[in-house]
Amino acid sequence: MKTGILVVDDEKDMTRLIKRILESEIDTHVTMAFSAGTALSILDQEKFDLMLCDIKMPEMDGFELLAHVKEHYPDLTIVMITAFGSIDIAVKAIKKGAYDFISKPFEQDEIIFKVKKALERSHLLQENKRLSMESTGGFAKLTGESPAMQKVYNKIAMVAESDITVLITGESGTGKDLTAQSIHSMSSRGKKSFVVVNCPTVPEHILESELFGYKKGAFTNAVGNKKGLFQEADKGTIFLDEIGDIGPVIQTKLLRVLQEKEIKPLGDTKSVRIDVRIIASTNRNLVKKIENGEFREDFFYRLNVITIELPALRDRLTDIPIIAEHLVAKHCRKLKKPEKKISSRLMAMLMKYSWPGNVRELENTLIQGIIYSESDTIRCSDISFNKKKNMDAEPNENVLDGTSVNKMPYKDAKEKILNEFNHNYINAALSLTNGNITQAAKMCGLERQALQQIMKRFSIKADKFR
Repeated sequence: MKTGILVVDDEKDMTRLIKRILESEIDTHVTMAFSAGTALSILDQEKFDLMLCDIKMPEMDGFELLAHVKEHYPDLTIVMITAFGSIDIAVKAIKKGAYDFISKPFEQDEIIFKVKKALERSHLLQENKRLSMESTGGFAKLTGESPAMQKVYNKIAMVAESDITVLITGESGTGKDLTAQSIHSMSSRGKKSFVVVNCPTVPEHILESELFGYKKGAFTNAVGNKKGLFQEADKGTIFLDEIGDIGPVIQTKLLRVLQEKEIKPLGDTKSVRIDVRIIASTNRNLVKKIENGEFREDFFYRLNVITIELPALRDRLTDIPIIAEHLVAKHCRKLKKPEKKISSRLMAMLMKYSWPGNVRELENTLIQGIIYSESDTIRCSDISFNKKKNMDAEPNENVLDGTSVNKMPYKDAKEKILNEFNHNYINAALSLTNGNITQAAKMCGLERQALQQIMKRFSIKADKFR
């Protein structure tokens, strides 16, 4: 896969020159930004291996951009570009977190050498991070490379080594359980117990005894002492899944656990000290539940020390190909089926659907495709889309072989197919980039001007995607 470099400079000719040099000499794709504000918008949508940034720019200068990037994208390698003779400014940039600097005017060999060294540093950091993730259990089975998921990974890494209580929020099927596993596996408690409590599935009167345990005779059928799940998780982590569904009695008792770090088994007069990290999750709006008197405000603030909000799948559609391929490979092994791939038309359909059930729904859909497909390729016909009302009608896998175009003159048939292809292909790219033509052009492997010409020819508008 090509490396990605973002070049930020308000001098457009200079930016274009750097792009030409780097793309001709290094296996890379260069994205241009003519202001720091544009760079921040691009960084929010895409991941890069390296950023080259001019220091002197209007509105937000290179130092301000450097500070923002170091805070929000700490693993991104940054090389600053400065005017000749401003060595003291360049040194200041390095002290503030830049990896290196390039003086203008520069020699072509110099910029190629420094960019290659910077990319080596980026690749080394990425490899170290990957190995670290593997050795610690990493981000469990979370999959995705979108900016939205990169933010999640950064937050997981930030909170993992502490014992701070974490509240994971997000819709059903977004991977809240996998996020909790990741935090646990990357923490110093990673080799200790990870106890999962699925709160909605346990009746409240039973949940209390399950969490805190009980003494013999505490209630009917309590024929012996039993340790609760908090004691089972001692020295490790307890994950309270969908905590927004528990009742007020358990909320009160859990508040005491968070405050005092101790529990009282049912029927016991003494409290028991515990050393447990608490991670909770919810797909509910807890603030709304507080307003409705359904959730204790003081308990909420004890839980909500650090929040990790997981994005819905529709908000990271660019992750669908890598997630889908991972899921197909995983379930082909589980189902003892030969390896299968996803047809390009089916993949296009998957990326156009809004997935209200998120990754879990995508997983179930692909399992269906694995089971029903009779070849080594999963096609649109192998999956039932009758319930997916907001997905376009199933495209024809063999549209070029259809008889409808054969009844037209060659020129008309060619124009019809080109029109349909360009509308489907470019509208999909614009949809994924929220109407950002620059990013859509990069996704299509085109220059921005070339994409604009195609859009003009086929009357394609970007506004409807913004």
